[in-house]
This record gives sequence, structure tokens and C-alpha cells, in this order.
Amino acid sequence: MSLEVKLKHRLGAFALDIAFTTKGQVTALFGPSGAGKSSVVAAIAGLWRPREGRIAVAGRVLTDAPKLFVPPEQRRLAVVFQDARLFPHMTVENNLKFGWRRATPKADAAEIAHVIDLLGLGALLARRTRDLSGGEKSRVALGRALLASPDMLLLDEPLAALDATRRGEILPYLERLARDTKLPMLYVSHQVDEVARLADEIVVLQNGRVAAQGPVFELLTDVEQIAGVPPLGAVFDAIVVEHQPDGLSRLRFDGGVLFVPALPGAPGDRVRVRLRAEDLMLALEEPRHISANNVLACVLRAVKAAGDHVDVQLLCGGTRLVSRITGASAARLGLAPGQAVYAVVKAVTVAREG
Repeated sequence: MSLEVKLKHRLGAFALDIAFTTKGQVTALFGPSGAGKSSVVAAIAGLWRPREGRIAVAGRVLTDAPKLFVPPEQRRLAVVFQDARLFPHMTVENNLKFGWRRATPKADAAEIAHVIDLLGLGALLARRTRDLSGGEKSRVALGRALLASPDMLLLDEPLAALDATRRGEILPYLERLARDTKLPMLYVSHQVDEVARLADEIVVLQNGRVAAQGPVFELLTDVEQIAGVPPLGAVFDAIVVEHQPDGLSRLRFDGGVLFVPALPGAPGDRVRVRLRAEDLMLALEEPRHISANNVLACVLRAVKAAGDHVDVQLLCGGTRLVSRITGASAARLGLAPGQAVYAVVKAVTVAREG
């Protein structure tokens, strides 16, 4: 489903002047605090009216300022905010039904049961939301939004109020949500690890303007140059080839193969792989007789110094990787663009895509 956004508006001393179009299932609106991310979400939801601009979802024009402005209740969009905004005097079940009663069309009993199961809410239905943990409240807010039967889900930093432990609990639910519902989402975040796990496309905002836009697989390796955020590493798609008798699953990607601890699912499944920059060691010759399961042949693209470390950008087949090493290590290896190197992978993170 396409999302088209063009906005020009001044909010006090802050000027918003952006334009982007995206067709990804999960688009991340990424950038530092104060970049304009929440203002964009509020404009899409119809919570404020821009002086100039056009907003369309799947070709349906919602704003064409100053002539057309569809009221928020008629936009068929659901918003989840970082503070959940549940009704504390209601049970979880009644909070869920609040979104369902206002939906057109309404989800049937089977769809309601699926949402409850998807978000692990079955044991919470009779509880008051004021008695829930932050992570539980986030899951209820997601369920209420889904049962409103929206055309698109707008997630405005839904994990920002949670600590690292709670964020770790909710991210798998968001991954399941994206995978199982196929509902288009705009996900607002300033956390690069969340974007790496969830997004297909990224729109980077800085000072009320679009600094960059593109597939998550391409932009994350350059995120420091674009947004001043240290690169998490690389994110790319892979296919499960086989599950081996030795307890490893073999993955194929555009750059070679990876061996990882046995995965659930079947050969042919698509997965998302993340390689942290800190988990890639470099060697000038192919290492042998080592414990690492994965050594990738690469070509060095660039070396970028940052403080006491160096980020080395690599190309492995058609896949871009980043290795973070010390400046002393880079000097000792004599690294230069165009050089053939080997990346020794210390750890791999894998999530199912479908």
C-alpha cells in the first residue's frame, strides 16, 4: 500500500518541509528527537491541518491543503502512541472492544481471537489496564488499534517509554504483527535496532526535512553519515537452505552462505539476518582452523575513522556489511579501498520474515 506525504508548515520556530512516497509494508520514520517525526504522524492521522500539503494512502487523498481535509475519524487509520492512552477504569477486554465497536467493517469472532492470540492477551482480558506493566499496556494498545480494522497502522515511538527489558519483550510481538497481518505500518523511532528488526524502508528526517530515503538493507550501513547515529551493522534477507544433522541451519544470501544454530521452520523460508558491526573481525588472509562457523570473502569499500575506532564498509557479493575495529587494528592491517579481506563473523541474529 502506498503512502504519499508532502507537507509545508511552520510550527512556532520549527519549519516542516518534507516530501516522500513509500510502498513498503513497514516504513520507518527515523531521526533524532525534534526532527519532526511525530508532527508528520499527527498530520497523516488528521490531528492537525497543514497550511500546504497532500497526504494520500493507497491513492485515497486524505489531505490536499487548503481545499480538502478528511476528518480523523473518517481516515481509517489507527495510531498507537508511546504512552498507550488506554482507559484505566476499563478491563483489557473492554479496551479492545472500544476500537472494535467503531470499526467498519468489524472483525468477526475468529479475527478477534487471532489478535488476542497474536499479542498474547488471553490471560489479561479480565484485568484493569491500570494494573498492567508497561509492556502489557503496549500490547493492549496494539490490539485495540488492530481491532479498529484500519487501512494503515501509525506507530509513534510505541516503545520509547519502556526500559530495555520491556522493549525486548515487545519487539517479537511487533515482528509477528508485521509478518502475520501484512497490515501496512508507519513506524516512528529514533532507535536504530528497532528499525533494523522491523522496517522494509526508511525515511530519515533531520530538522523537519527528509535527509535520506531507501531500503533498510541499503541505508543502515550508512546511517552514521546520514543521521549521525553509529551503525548497528548490516541487515539483509536470506533463505533457509537446509537444517543439517550437526545442529546448524544453512542460509543463502547475496554474498554466500551462513551457518547458524538450528532455526524453526522449513527450507525455503525467508529470514532477516543482522550482523552487528562489532561482531565482524577482519583478516587479510582466509583464516583456517578457527572456531567461527562463518568467514565471508569481501571487498573493502571505505574506511571511516570515528574517535578511537574505525568503521570499515565492506561488500560481500551484493550485500553491504560494516565492521567496527580499533584504529590500531586498521593501521596494522593497512586497510585501503578495493582491498580483498575476509570477515570473520562472531555472532548472527536471525528473525523470520514470513
